[in-house]
Amino acid sequence: MRAKDWDPTGEHHGGMPTWPWRHAEPGLKTRRQLRDLGLRPGGCPPVGQILCRRGKRVAYLYALADAVPKLPMTNAKWAALDRAMAARQTCPRCRVRFPHCLPLRTLGSCWGCSDDSAEMAAAA
Repeated sequence: MRAKDWDPTGEHHGGMPTWPWRHAEPGLKTRRQLRDLGLRPGGCPPVGQILCRRGKRVAYLYALADAVPKLPMTNAKWAALDRAMAARQTCPRCRVRFPHCLPLRTLGSCWGCSDDSAEMAAAA
């Protein structure tokens, strides 16, 4: 733990109270911690920060008292999520949808289609 990461008044970090990793005050949570509790920041600005990895990573802290419940997933949100996942899971060549994301950036298709194209190129 570096001494300059311990700044609960924010004097040395532009007014933002700062703590080292695992030393924040009990009433403050990160976005992930709020999400695990079923909450979200609700538009409130961060009230502090945690510095990790010698100051190269920052995690903002939000007051637990100001957090509001997460918005529920609507049918429209579920449909949009399904369309986005379909784009990542469907092979553009054979049009088969897989239960996992395909390496479209590197192979451009599913493994079966990429193997077929490699065999065709080798035969030519």
